[in-house]
Amino acid sequence: MKELVEYIAKSLVDDPSQVRVREVERGRNVILELEVAPEDVGRVIGRNGRVANAIRALLRVVAARQGKSVTLEIVG
Repeated sequence: MKELVEYIAKSLVDDPSQVRVREVERGRNVILELEVAPEDVGRVIGRNGRVANAIRALLRVVAARQGKSVTLEIVG
């Protein structure tokens, strides 16, 4: 899941070298913290959060197949 978020984020932002994804597992729950450059936060979130919600939807599908629950947090 971490690699998926990293790939998507690097495809969206202007400065891919600033993309960092941290994965924290707590049992069945996984928290993914996506950190991007401050000027790229808007690109990752999208209008009305549409891009972020699409990424979260993809993550839910991947997590469900693995029997886990996932949360995506975007840090600017």
